Amino acid sequence: MRKKRKNLDLRSIKISKDFMEHALASCLIEQGKTRVICSVTLEESVPRWLKGKGRGWVTAEYSMLPTATHTRTDREAIKGRLSGRTQEIQRLIGRSIRNVFSLELLGERVLKIDCDVISADGGTRTASINGAWVATRIAVNKLLKNGIIKSNPMKKGVSAISCGIIAGTVLLDLDYSEDSNADADANFVFNSEGKIIEIQCTGEKEAISNSQFSEMFKASKLSCSKIYKTQLSCING
Repeated sequence: MRKKRKNLDLRSIKISKDFMEHALASCLIEQGKTRVICSVTLEESVPRWLKGKGRGWVTAEYSMLPTATHTRTDREAIKGRLSGRTQEIQRLIGRSIRNVFSLELLGERVLKIDCDVISADGGTRTASINGAWVATRIAVNKLLKNGIIKSNPMKKGVSAISCGIIAGTVLLDLDYSEDSNADADANFVFNSEGKIIEIQCTGEKEAISNSQFSEMFKASKLSCSKIYKTQLSCING
């Protein structure tokens, strides 16, 4: 098991806002050795299927730089299509942020979130969600300040964390080596009231017992409350 941190300890988290000069809002989130740039842009139009309905949309894109891992990976644009993993992750990010949005208060506008992984050491999707919420919250604050929108459409926070089981022991916030050897893993997404937005949980090598899942759930919920405080500190700092 771990030597430098306890089984249910988070890795260090640092969030730096206004990381990208030309984005409406952005941040760099560092969770252990995983680093993700999250940026938000505004489009003053909506997809055809939303026109005339008086509400907006929030969507996300996710990608990893070729050298984000120890072995270079070709850009998916070169292959001409997104992998199933990429599609699944960016849909998760979008669903998670939309869950705390009142889209009608955004008006007929689209907020596009880009999550670009520059260093991957486990937990890239959960770090992306954490950074995406920070960047989107900053973007909404700017839209309110500039009078582009009149009411706050985003009244709850979103925080996420990974959790897994190795040799019967529950570990929180897995790095790459831990994730690669996990018998089971999960990703938990909570809002700032501690309510569930989404849980992805798989017993890859071993089935998960009720007691193990309960431990994973409680540890993840507590950790997300801590992450939320870090998110707020970045926004208000």
